[in-house]
Amino acid sequence: MSRWRKSLLAASIASLAAVGVVALPGVPASAAPADLDVQYECVPSGADSIVRHGPVRLNTHLTFATDLVVGDPLNFTWKLDYADHGRLQSPGYFAPGANVHATGNVELTSSWQGILQPKGSVEQKGKLRPDGELSLPESLNDPGLIDKVGTIKVTPKDIELDFTPPDGTVVANDGNETDNPTDMKINYGPGWSSIDDRPGSENHVHNDLHETNDLGAWAELSFTGTGVEYIGPHDKDAGPVDIYIDGGKVATEDPSRSDDDLPVNDDLDGGFTIWKSPELKYGKHTIRIVNASSKPAWLDAFKVSTNTAKIPTGYHGAKCKLVGGPVSVTVTVRDKSGPTNSQTPDPSKTPTTSPTPTLTPTGTGTSTATSTPTRHHSQPTPTNGLGHVVVVPAVTGTSTSTATPTATGPTATTYVRAQVAKVPKGGVDTGEAPDEPDRPYGLMASGAMLLMGSAGGGLALRRRRAAHAGGTK
Repeated sequence: MSRWRKSLLAASIASLAAVGVVALPGVPASAAPADLDVQYECVPSGADSIVRHGPVRLNTHLTFATDLVVGDPLNFTWKLDYADHGRLQSPGYFAPGANVHATGNVELTSSWQGILQPKGSVEQKGKLRPDGELSLPESLNDPGLIDKVGTIKVTPKDIELDFTPPDGTVVANDGNETDNPTDMKINYGPGWSSIDDRPGSENHVHNDLHETNDLGAWAELSFTGTGVEYIGPHDKDAGPVDIYIDGGKVATEDPSRSDDDLPVNDDLDGGFTIWKSPELKYGKHTIRIVNASSKPAWLDAFKVSTNTAKIPTGYHGAKCKLVGGPVSVTVTVRDKSGPTNSQTPDPSKTPTTSPTPTLTPTGTGTSTATSTPTRHHSQPTPTNGLGHVVVVPAVTGTSTSTATPTATGPTATTYVRAQVAKVPKGGVDTGEAPDEPDRPYGLMASGAMLLMGSAGGGLALRRRRAAHAGGTK
């Protein structure tokens, strides 16, 4: 409100104080969104977790509206970022197309009971190697429609992470790394030699393969998936090959015979699936082939398959728990017919204001912390109302405050109100709250003053006339 209107309003109220009480219409509360910085620590929860070398810390930024009307969505936006040098890491070799998934859990109590689960995922760029860094989903979202008046106590809970490799098949070739889409390397024991630059008419993968004539010569591949195939040539001079999965013999194949068990009359006719595994339980496996005679044996490639529908939920998972004490924020839901900024004020009604969102941390008392926050924010003196809330481990010690709630638990919770609780769209953070929009309350008060003044003036005039006429009143 401009200064001259503020002065006019103050003068009008002072002038009317002698003749009556001026009731100004209620100004609707315009609550700032909840704006929480919460740090999490992630630990393994699956059989082959993406948390591989100690806990991984995340900085998260959760925002949602705290003043709603019936029919509005309660929409959570939860942004994730790494807090320090720790990273989620690939559990193996994978072709491009793997995904990291994140699911947040937000507990709702009071007028509503339940859990909302904001979700997000991100596809990893390029192929992955064991312990390669994984990127995080940029944000998690989950809108919920509000259908009744009430209050909602919102409490952030655990975040769950998981990893899904690409669906389909990839070939681990016997050649150099440029021939392998996943960088998986076949491990060859003694007695093998490489045969390179074969004619394309022989149909070998990348026109190369390995050969041995030694009894007992072996080659193997470790992989993560649900199936594997042994690829090699048919040849009239080939001998039998024993095949092992995870240390157990599962088959013996003879590449000198066709699928109909008839002798072949071929020389290095490549590209055939000599043996294919049954569907395996998703996880890490090793296939080994062993030359079972002194005749020639060849290995061109292994083809690994992954059926993502067969991957147990959480196999590569991690669970992230909040660092520090829990924090809760109350959301107020008003009826559609309640006051809004667009309504015309009614001076005849009793002043009302919308309920102000309150910050309700769980527990009371003092807390002790053993770690130091990794993110720093300006911390002006807390005031009433909801602004920017930071939940991080506090400095070791105890403290009490009448202005700011405290939380119990192994780590203290620090609540910080933003220096600028509300910044208009397109505005600049100046450290000062913006002026409220101009409203016509000053003009309304002036009108009331003139009306009541006119009524008072008329009463005085009638008394003077009566006295002149000799009346007693």
